[in-house]
Amino acid sequence: MARWILLLLLALLHAQPAWAEGAYVLTMKGAISPASADYLLRGLDKAEQARATLVVIEMDTPGGLDSSMRDIIKAILASRVPVATYVSPQGARAASAGTYILYASHVAAMAPATNLGAATPVELMPNPTPDKPAGANKKEDKSAPPQDAKTSKAVSDAAAYIRGLAELRGRNADWAERAVREAVSLSAEAALKARVVDVLAVDLADLLKQIHGRKVKLASGEVTLDTAGLTITRIEADWRTRLLAVIGDPSLAYLLLLLGIYGLIYEFMNPGTLFPGVVGGICLLLALFALQVMPINYVGLGLIVLGIAMMVAEAFLPSFGVLGLGGIAAFVLGSVMLIDTDLPGYGVSWTMIIPLAATSALFSFAVGGMALRARQRPVLTGGEELLNMTGEALEDIEAEGWARVHGELWRVKSSQALARGARLRVTARHGLTLEVEPIDPTNKENDHV
Repeated sequence: MARWILLLLLALLHAQPAWAEGAYVLTMKGAISPASADYLLRGLDKAEQARATLVVIEMDTPGGLDSSMRDIIKAILASRVPVATYVSPQGARAASAGTYILYASHVAAMAPATNLGAATPVELMPNPTPDKPAGANKKEDKSAPPQDAKTSKAVSDAAAYIRGLAELRGRNADWAERAVREAVSLSAEAALKARVVDVLAVDLADLLKQIHGRKVKLASGEVTLDTAGLTITRIEADWRTRLLAVIGDPSLAYLLLLLGIYGLIYEFMNPGTLFPGVVGGICLLLALFALQVMPINYVGLGLIVLGIAMMVAEAFLPSFGVLGLGGIAAFVLGSVMLIDTDLPGYGVSWTMIIPLAATSALFSFAVGGMALRARQRPVLTGGEELLNMTGEALEDIEAEGWARVHGELWRVKSSQALARGARLRVTARHGLTLEVEPIDPTNKENDHV
């Protein structure tokens, strides 16, 4: 009996749960960024854990980061749940990175009056050519491939990537390559005729109806879609995605990083202030949360931290500008290198780097100058304060006696005789005994009593 119970338990452990009859809908609007990639990846994970029948990505995007796009495509290719990307609503588009995602999906669908294409990486687009005469050959109007080796390699890599996706899904690979090399686009109707997409659907219900019974290939094998009467579950963006979308701008994340570092530095310099430390800690954690999903160059981040450390050190160890200038250089270089991408507009702008660097430099040199001036001032406390102080002999002094200095009684030694009431100046201190010398009664200079 125990043997049969054990076998039953083992069978239950290895049994695969049944697929749930439901379609999970994810919405991608706007540029493809680390925030949207994080949302889609976690949405796919939720759908897999729920054993959903289908995941639908409703897309309307102008494109976005290559790294985020590739993360999404990797997740789609490895998904155990069929993924249908649907360019919707009418008037939407799947441009640039959106075209790659559409090609990678198990089912590619579009709503009427939508378009896709223009998949040439933005940072790799060739420079515009000068205007041609009206009678020029139309064949010359086609976008010529980039001429420099670096750009040519990158475009060829992108073309091979989308061609591989097209061949995997059995779609039009030649047009996919043209979308990369020539930045061409297609309307929904033309895309269906050219075998770029699989379905033209007016709405989500129409999409589920048309793909019912279609066979798709998953990483685990071929499955037949059963989408008739599926319940639809929309996965909305949670607080993490919304927060990441707000602070996911590189300039804002950069500003939060600096506020965090400076806040903590001020707190360490003035323990117990609390407010700068609390605000700085929150800003630093928010910045790290945003930076974790961005294409960060850690050398750039290290240069920023080093630059700030050197500028702060200038305030405590005045080096006549050496540490300060080195810190400014490291800070600016690190800020430029921080975001590791060539995508225009996605990075820390010079309009933010220069003012912040100048402000940090002015602060560092101002504090350093105050520290240098403070070092040159006479000491006002401690034993060194007594040097050059003046006092009055309380008795006739031949070699040693008592005098009043700085309102206190001191044992004093003098190499010259001093009469009672004579003015004297401290020249040295040896323990509790001061060495003094007489002061010319007519000279009132340096009288510090």
